[in-house]
Order: sequence, then C-alpha cells, then structure tokens
Amino acid sequence: MFTLTEPFTCELEVKRSRFIAKAAPVDSPEGALRYLEAVREPDATHNVWAYKIGQQYRFSDDGEPSGTAGRPVLSAIEGQGLDGVMVVVARYFGGVKLGAGGLVRVYSGAAAECLRLAPRREVVPEVRARLLVPFELSNTLFHLLGGIKRESEVYTEHGLEVIFQLEESKFAAFSQQVRDSSRGKARLKQITED
Repeated sequence: MFTLTEPFTCELEVKRSRFIAKAAPVDSPEGALRYLEAVREPDATHNVWAYKIGQQYRFSDDGEPSGTAGRPVLSAIEGQGLDGVMVVVARYFGGVKLGAGGLVRVYSGAAAECLRLAPRREVVPEVRARLLVPFELSNTLFHLLGGIKRESEVYTEHGLEVIFQLEESKFAAFSQQVRDSSRGKARLKQITED
C-alpha cells in the first residue's frame, strides 16, 4: 500500500471544460475535509472529491449527475493502491455537455493522472502497544525500545509504562524478546482503537 508524500496538482482540458485535480496525503476524515476547504475552487462549476483512509472513505459528486464524478475519483484512488489520500477535482464548465459516460471517464482520468504523477511512499502498517515493566526490570528492557517510536513513558506505582508504535511485522518478535528478557514479568499488550 502507498500514499502520497506531498500535495500534487495537474490540469487537463476536455471539450473546453477545464479540470484541475489536486491530491494530498491525509490521515483523518477531518484532515481530508480541511484539505477540501483549503483547495476548493470557489469559482468552479463543481468541486468533486473523494478520500480513502484505511477502511473509511467518502466522496461527493458536488452537483454532477449521481455516480458520474465522486465515485470514479474514489475508484482512481483504489485502482492505484493508495491509502490516506484525498483528491479534489474542480471543473470549470466550457459549454459542451460530456454525458454521463464522458463525465465518468474525465473525472476518473483526471484523478488517476494526478495520482500517477504525484510522488509516493510505501505505507508500513504499524501497531500501538503498551508495555508495563516492573521497576527492577526497567533497565533490562529499556534497551529493547531503542529505535522505536515512543509516545509516552510514565513511571507508575507498578513500574514503567511505555506506549509506543512498532511495525506490525515486527510485533511478534518484539513480544517474544520482552517475554524472554523479563522472564514473563513484563506485560505487553497491543492497543486497539475502538
């Protein structure tokens, strides 16, 4: 799975209508809607958009006939194997109607071309976890956390509590290292979002 590294814009003209596609990486539906507000072209006839963030997605035809604009933009995102992406396609009507099939082709094509040209990076799935370490083992286990993205470290009455993120593919091996190093006394648990 891939996402974009930075916002990207491209433009095309079809039968005197101008289409401006803008794409950007986003990490939440709220972030996607903020991006929409920031790049929406107020003078455009339509500002069609779609985003995909994990299992969440949304799209809008913004006044174009139902199913001819937003859904094709979302399909372009999915078709390129992208995630965490928002695309907005502004249309300045040029006086020639494109028909339903023409709209689908142009909106999906504009989005796909923008996404194809935009710089990308691979998305590495991560998990959030909580590690509870008794005081007497905190020095022993602290070295295991080297190079890991820590969100917080708190000393509680029971020992050290660390919340961190780790690549999903490394979690099982890390869990085994924690068990071995603490002789089963440290507790490691994956944090699931509700």
